[in-house]
Amino acid sequence: MTDYTARGVADGTAARASSAVSWSAVLGGAVVSASISLMLLAAGAGLGFTSVSPWSSAGVTATTFGIAALAWLAIVHLLAAGAGGYLAGRLRTKRVGLHTDEVAFRDTAHGFMTWAVSAIVTALLLASTASAIIGGTARLGASAASGVASSVSGMAGQAAGRVDLTNLDPSAYLTDSLFRTDRPAPSSTDAAPARAEVGRIVAMSIRNGDMAPADKTYVASVIAAQTGISQPDAEKRINDAIAKTKEVAAKAEQTARETADIARKGAASFALATFIAMLIGALASSYGATVGGRARDKVEA
Repeated sequence: MTDYTARGVADGTAARASSAVSWSAVLGGAVVSASISLMLLAAGAGLGFTSVSPWSSAGVTATTFGIAALAWLAIVHLLAAGAGGYLAGRLRTKRVGLHTDEVAFRDTAHGFMTWAVSAIVTALLLASTASAIIGGTARLGASAASGVASSVSGMAGQAAGRVDLTNLDPSAYLTDSLFRTDRPAPSSTDAAPARAEVGRIVAMSIRNGDMAPADKTYVASVIAAQTGISQPDAEKRINDAIAKTKEVAAKAEQTARETADIARKGAASFALATFIAMLIGALASSYGATVGGRARDKVEA
């Protein structure tokens, strides 16, 4: 009895000391899964770039491209996770004397752990790669934009008599439109102080959303004196200019809201698609491990 008891205690201690997880199989499957994921993502990026064209009459639409990208993401998770889980289940060491259900559970658990490790590794690799790509693309885009801007500025300068547009006041065009006349004043007349004052009033009115009645009357009198038009016509110019400014501001705000809403919906769709793709990957890896385990048992039998 003493010998059997001691042997049972020793066997139980050894069973508890040895882990049921084959980390070598898990890590091996995770590395394979991450490698396949990166390979398929690179292939999908290449196919996507070839299908997208900057010309409006060529390439696929943005909606089609988005749906195809999300479907490809699910396929990537399915194939990569399934392959990694199968290898983890096939390479896992089988324990002798375990029930069939326990063997199936351990194979499934190894597949799930393979998917988890692979997801972390892939996320780290994609984060570092995306950071490098975004940084390089930003630098390249800045250089290209700088070159294009220099070329356009050079051509515009030649066409406009070397006019410096770098310090252009946004309200200057509106101020110029208020002082237009069919009878230009002689070149000796200095209208710069009046134009500067009206420009400041216009800029303040744009920021406040409307021009005060006193400011409108004063600006109309200045415009009438400078251009030779009547006071009512000058006030009509002011009202038309302010209305046009409000219309442009409203359109800009509406465009910004629509762009933000599209970005919000796109981010939500991508997050949901990523969750579904990862869930597919987890199931594929777990099932692949059980298939690999059954294949291992047949060979060992």
